[in-house]
Amino acid sequence: MRVDGRDVPVAGNLLQPLVRRTSDIIRVVSAAALLGVVIAGSLITRNQWDALEQSVSNIVGVLSPDQSNAVYIVYGVAILALPFGVLIGLIAGRKWKLLAGYAAAALLAALALSITGTGISTPTWDLDVPERLDTFLAQFLDDSRWIAMLAAALTVSGPGLSAKWRRAWWTLLLAFVPMHLVVSTVVPARSMLGLAVGWLVGAVIVLLVGTPALEVPLDAAVRLFHSRGVTVRSFTVVRPAGPGPLVLNAHTPDADVVVELYGQNQRSGGALRQSWRWITLRGSETAPLHASMRRAVEHRALMGLAIKGLGAAGSHPLAVAALDRGWTLYAHSLPIGDPVEAEHDDATLGALWSALHTLHENQISHGDLHRNELRVHDGKALFCGFGHAELGASDSQMQSDVAQLLLTTADLFGSQRAVATAIDVLGFETVVAASGRLTKSAIPPRIRQSVRDADKTMKAVRLEVLEQTGAAKIEAEQVTRFSRNQIISLVLLIGLVYVAYPFISAVPAFVTELGSANWWWALLGLAVSALTYVGAGAALWACALGKVSFWNLTVMQVANTFAATTTPAGVGGLALSVRFLQKGGLGTVRATAAVALQQSVQVITHVSLLIFFSVVAGTSSGLSNMVPGNTVLYLIAGAAFGVVGTFMFVPKLRRWLRVAVRPQIKEVLGELGELARDPKRFSIIILGCAATTLGAALALWASIEAFGGGTTFVTVTVVTMIGGTLASAAPTPGGVGAVEAALIGGLAAFGVPASIAVPSVLLYRVLTCWLPVFLGWPTLRWLTKRDMV
Repeated sequence: MRVDGRDVPVAGNLLQPLVRRTSDIIRVVSAAALLGVVIAGSLITRNQWDALEQSVSNIVGVLSPDQSNAVYIVYGVAILALPFGVLIGLIAGRKWKLLAGYAAAALLAALALSITGTGISTPTWDLDVPERLDTFLAQFLDDSRWIAMLAAALTVSGPGLSAKWRRAWWTLLLAFVPMHLVVSTVVPARSMLGLAVGWLVGAVIVLLVGTPALEVPLDAAVRLFHSRGVTVRSFTVVRPAGPGPLVLNAHTPDADVVVELYGQNQRSGGALRQSWRWITLRGSETAPLHASMRRAVEHRALMGLAIKGLGAAGSHPLAVAALDRGWTLYAHSLPIGDPVEAEHDDATLGALWSALHTLHENQISHGDLHRNELRVHDGKALFCGFGHAELGASDSQMQSDVAQLLLTTADLFGSQRAVATAIDVLGFETVVAASGRLTKSAIPPRIRQSVRDADKTMKAVRLEVLEQTGAAKIEAEQVTRFSRNQIISLVLLIGLVYVAYPFISAVPAFVTELGSANWWWALLGLAVSALTYVGAGAALWACALGKVSFWNLTVMQVANTFAATTTPAGVGGLALSVRFLQKGGLGTVRATAAVALQQSVQVITHVSLLIFFSVVAGTSSGLSNMVPGNTVLYLIAGAAFGVVGTFMFVPKLRRWLRVAVRPQIKEVLGELGELARDPKRFSIIILGCAATTLGAALALWASIEAFGGGTTFVTVTVVTMIGGTLASAAPTPGGVGAVEAALIGGLAAFGVPASIAVPSVLLYRVLTCWLPVFLGWPTLRWLTKRDMV
């Protein structure tokens, strides 16, 4: 690099990786989202949009026909001249590199909208000006390809234009929306499509090729240092730009200087991180948002000066300045002293905690206490970084500092020494309170990644704190706005609303049918439905070797219905069962094995009962109507062989089977073997699983009898088991819709009239699904409050 007639060598790569160009990635994602919205809006809600645009046009359309025509002509001339104005601007600004991107973007955007089912459709622009100028302009103004070319060219050339002209050109292009509302009532969907396609094409080209903003203004940095009497001889890249800044060492005659450069991608990435932290974390956990990257860098420099005044800074700021193309420079001295290593003695460990205590006494938090920011010099501990430091820190931020330093020093010196020293300096109350933040959600990822085994170390520190302080329990601190249980409950509630909506729409007709029902049979169905929860609880209790409360397990089955119904394939119910057993004292592996054992026995029992009742029902009952045709069976077999082949030939899937699935299967088979040697436990599990399956069938039979009957219990049992099995593959939560359709179709196949089958199935679903679901929500809340799940 040559600056003012002098060569300044630069060692290292200055180019930012493609995946770290946050601004360009956001632009591509936004353009793709706009294109998706335009396509969806055109296909799904176009009629509604037309009506809305018509009503808006009636309000704003105050121009006469002659005035509207004049506006249309003026705007059309401007749009026709727009690409030539952009081209002249690029040439006048000597932006030669952007000319190729300008042309390529325009051509690709026009080509993308010219592809049809029969080939490429070329534009039919007639350049002979007719007598009516508006007719000549309409062929460009209403052509989506012209709009796409303009949008793509503006997106690519925008970074090379001045901000004033860039805003003017985009305002002119986007003005077609209000112009059409005033002049022609409806915004053409093809013009919106052209705008979205052009923006996406231009955004992709900018991402792949880059913009002038990616050019690092090192020449401006050299001149800045020269104006302050410092001559930079060369630069060495320490860390390329990524989530953080571009870090270089500036070599000067006196001493090296660390130079950090922040560009537009660091600005946009920092804004996203700030926004995400503000959304997910509580207000006391986050610092005030910075309005710009310049303000964030200035804040960091000021915090460095404040910590230097306390004698606890390992480096100090030298310069903060705004450079060309939106870059911001922050220069500071090299860190003094030595990095803190495990070989240091207890005096160093004590100095670290004393230095942190000094910061907290002055209400300063550091916020980034990983090992790379810790130094020791002449027996004194020093801190570097300051990118997350805060003056006037809250108690939560200072507790976070203590938790971070506990984790870092425990990794370096061992949990026993780290906790003992922290208690000596800060007191056991402060350490116990901060230990509640030794969780994955409370410790930032950058701190956890600097530790060899963060989860194991955090657990060891918490246990050491309990041992050295004598505290009964360490309550995990909630740092997020919403706890995990709150999020799960919200998702389940949304799922409940989703799955209940189709049923609610059928309530009026169902209520009318209930007038003719025999309520004694309905009460019998309700009682049988309740007994199924006792059976399920007994089976899981026996699978867990009786180590949890049978009553609590039975109550949990009600909440389990809610979780299983509001999640696809019932995965929520399985997860809730595992969680309940874990809270009851079983380990993760043992709890998972118990649930897997219950599910395995349930499947075996279900299949055995299905075979038995199918034989009893016989072919005379029309059982063949419930069996899928040959084509369906062949498709199922083909899909099964495809799945098996995929698992055989994909190494990752084979490894997953060997590492994750095989131990679980081995555990279940071992449990089944033990069951064979324990008749009492075996009988409880079998009877519990059979009660669940037969109870559902008996509830459906009672519902049919409530509306007049017409079939046998054996037939209903076959329908329930086959219909439930087919519906279990449905992707809808709780099999809503699929269960009803399968049961109604199965009853019809056995000759039950639709006038009886439909209300019977709906009553059955009320008794076995919807009543337990609505009772399951408060039951789940009750279990949560008592820390059972």
